[in-house]
Amino acid sequence: MKEKITSGFFILLRGMGMGVADIIPGVSGGTIAFITGIYQKLVESIKSINYDFIKLVLKGKIRNAWFSINGNFLLTVFTGILLSVFSLARLISWLLEHHQMLVWAFFFGLIVASAIYIGKKIEKWSIFTIMFLFVGTAFSYYITIATPATTPDTLLNVFLSGCIAICAMILPGISGSFILLLIGKYEYVLNAVRDLNAEVLGVFALGCVIGIILFSNVISWLLKKYYSLTMATLTGLMIGALNKLWPWKKVVETTINRHGEEISVVEKSITPQQFQQICESNDPMIAQVILLMIAGFGLIFFVNFLASLKKN
Repeated sequence: MKEKITSGFFILLRGMGMGVADIIPGVSGGTIAFITGIYQKLVESIKSINYDFIKLVLKGKIRNAWFSINGNFLLTVFTGILLSVFSLARLISWLLEHHQMLVWAFFFGLIVASAIYIGKKIEKWSIFTIMFLFVGTAFSYYITIATPATTPDTLLNVFLSGCIAICAMILPGISGSFILLLIGKYEYVLNAVRDLNAEVLGVFALGCVIGIILFSNVISWLLKKYYSLTMATLTGLMIGALNKLWPWKKVVETTINRHGEEISVVEKSITPQQFQQICESNDPMIAQVILLMIAGFGLIFFVNFLASLKKN
């Protein structure tokens, strides 16, 4: 019993880690799931929400239905995600506003280590594996430099945004939050979370549920049939996403949000020296940034070290 409680607590922490990552544009909750060892279990559990599950529910076999989808695991993970989203949304917004470079630096180091970790899981290297690695990198990089679109704030668009963003959220390297930025719904959804707008959150959640169920089947099939190619693509997605997390940025394009505030929508990665020249009043904080990069990098290998101890 004690072991189950301890295991559940650590799964909850992993879910909370995914939630923190999902709030930050440029970081994927799927990355956290992968490096903490629950990714494939999460995908397979979500995939189990299918026709057989519905049949068990309709027959009144609720207990059997619950265990068929690994319900305790899913409930614990998503409870952790929701705890982070609702409790840390304001804190993360404040950190991104006042200490953006340091936040990016930490996650830059984390993603570099994660890409190395996931890359090591590629079982077979070939010309196709390398090609898929480059395709994943190019696709992810393009997303980081794409100009955000503007879409109407209708419930249909909110629903579709949920479907699309949740697919990105379970892909290591592609951030669901950043996808929301690209389709012009990040601020709208974040405000709905802050204001507890039940209608918008309900429609968005429905889109997320349908999207994640459909997409988990695709990911599960790819991992079973084309494991090395899929892992190479996922590694590439993480490498390409590093452009978004580079701490020193130059604002290329801005827009005015619904509150009349000017915000950046397109940024370009630059060197610390260029950053200091452009923003003379800003300290590039090279030492602090490097320190946090190392901290993020080291955290991944520390987590994997703990996991290996547990296995032994």
